[in-house]
Order: sequence, then structure tokens, then C-alpha cells
Amino acid sequence: MGSFQLEDFAAGWIGGPLLAPDQRAPETPGRDLANRARRQEPLRPKHLRHPPGLGAASVIVGHPLDTVKTRLQAGVGYGNTLSCIRMVYRRESVFGFFKGMSFPLASIAVYNAVVFGVFSNTQRFLSQHRCKELEASPTRTLSDLILASMVAGVVSVGLGGPVDLIKIRLQMQTQPFREADLHVKSNTVTRGQQPLYAGPVHCMAAIVRQEGLAGLYRGASAMLLRDVPGYCLYFIPYVFLNEWITPDTRAGPSPSAVWLAGGLAGAISWGTATPMDVMKSRLQADGVYVTKYRGVLDCISQSYRQEGLKVFFRGITVNAVRGFPMSAAMFLGYELSLQAIRGDHAAMDP
Repeated sequence: MGSFQLEDFAAGWIGGPLLAPDQRAPETPGRDLANRARRQEPLRPKHLRHPPGLGAASVIVGHPLDTVKTRLQAGVGYGNTLSCIRMVYRRESVFGFFKGMSFPLASIAVYNAVVFGVFSNTQRFLSQHRCKELEASPTRTLSDLILASMVAGVVSVGLGGPVDLIKIRLQMQTQPFREADLHVKSNTVTRGQQPLYAGPVHCMAAIVRQEGLAGLYRGASAMLLRDVPGYCLYFIPYVFLNEWITPDTRAGPSPSAVWLAGGLAGAISWGTATPMDVMKSRLQADGVYVTKYRGVLDCISQSYRQEGLKVFFRGITVNAVRGFPMSAAMFLGYELSLQAIRGDHAAMDP
């Protein structure tokens, strides 16, 4: 079996992100169920015909909390999570929680397909290359998972950086800012006037016009520092939690095991990524009305000097709470989509 498989990209497109690695070595008469479970074979729900596309649903469900998280991390005047929710609702109604959602919603299928297809194929390539040298059947190791997760993290920044930037600019353009910041380089639009951006397309055009194409990757260094370890803490906990939850007598993980393992992995990843997520949010929000940070190190320095160590944990509760249902849905959507695709292939065999 070749290491490159398009079905991993297709499953990411259909069902949403975050897959379990495909370790389907050819079956031989002596392989027991425990070994099959250890290889993380995909789910086999016989009733499944059309897998659910949960990637878009996860964006819709998670975006309100994402807006609250971004306001807490990069905004001013919010005491805590509940205070932030009340202020957003009072000033902007329920629609304020969905600002900036259209661009992530439109791009989620492409993002999932590329990032998680890259992870699965990279992990499979590393496993097969290593085992070929040892003349052994393919097995998964922690080093394979780490390297594949890191590659996925790098790809996610290249693909998702502009999407995140535009989302945060739209989320933050109605955010009040300190009058003391007015001495910093400011855009032409000032507080109290119409919002700076009319929508995602206008926002992208304005950024390119003012800052060039490189402006679309503002905060990319912080995003890279967040996503490379962050994806390691997505995939690796998911794989090992899945193995731990799944009994040895099962041929593969159940949907409930995938849902639970995926949710816990998401909560762990987003919780631990919060410090660099704060820096990324601040760098990407920087420039909506004022520009105050020269880079990620300057952002860390200024933030710590002004607010102390607690600044790096802004929004950690929202991140962890939001990470569980979103990641649970994403893992489950991917697994079901992958199985449906492979089931169709099997049905076509003579």
C-alpha cells in the first residue's frame, strides 16, 4: 500500500478535521483483535451511507465562544467571561457573537482537507519508511506522530493565518480601546465612526492595500509557536486516549470513544496553547485602529510589563470549554467520513 492516499484529504473535506492515523497493514491470519485496535483501524458503522459534515457545524457552534475568547485576550474593559458576554450582547446584540464567522465557515473544508490529509499521509510515510528499513510491518511510534503533527502545524499557519487574521480583525473592529493608545500610530478611522471593514473581502483588500501581501500573515510567528506544539497535543492525546478507552476485544474505536478522546484532546490542546494564543490574538488585532507591537517578543514584553503573568492565561477557560465539543465533533466527523469513503471503495471491489 502506498503512503499517499487521497481519501484522507477527501474525508477532511467532507466530515471535518482531526483524524486518527491510518495504520491499515494488510491482514494476515494470526492478527488478533487487540493488534487491530492498536493499529487504530477506522470505525465500521454498517448503517452509515452519507457521513455528516461536522466541520462547518463546529465553526457555527464554536464561533460565539471564539469571539468572547478573542475579546478577552485582545480587548479592554472586560472583567471576566460572563462580563464579556454581557457587554457584547448589550452593545451588539446576539449578532455580535458571530462577527467574522463567514470567512472561517467558507474555508473550513479546504483547511481540514489539507491540514489533516497532510498529517495522515506524513505519519503513514514516516511509519512505512522506517519499517521498510527494519524489514518489519508498519507500526506507529511516538516520534512519527510528533513529526507528522509538527508538519501539520506548519501547514496550518500557511493556510489558516490569513483566515484567522481577517476573522479577528472583524471581531475586534467594534472593540473599544484605551484613549492612551491614541498616541500610537493610528488608522484613519477613529472610535465612534463606522466600522473599518464592511466584510471579509473588504477587510482582506484593505490589509493588502495598507500592508501588502505580508500583512495577511501578521502574527504568523506567534501562530506557529501556538500550532506546532498545539497539533502535537491534538493528535497524540487523541491516539493514546482512543487506545486506552477502546477494549482489546474491539476491532476499532466506537463512536463514543472517538467523541470522548477527541473532546479531551481538544480541551488539552487549547488549554495549553492559551499563552501563545493570547499573543497571536493581540498581534492580529493590532492595526485595526492602532499599531503598538513590533513583533511577538515585543508583544510578550509589553503585555507582561502592563498586566503581569496573568495576561498569558486570558481566555483559558473559554478555550478549554470550547475545545471539547468542537474537537469531539471534528474527530468524529472525520472518522465517519473516512469510513464511509472506504466503505464505498470496498463495495466496488468484486
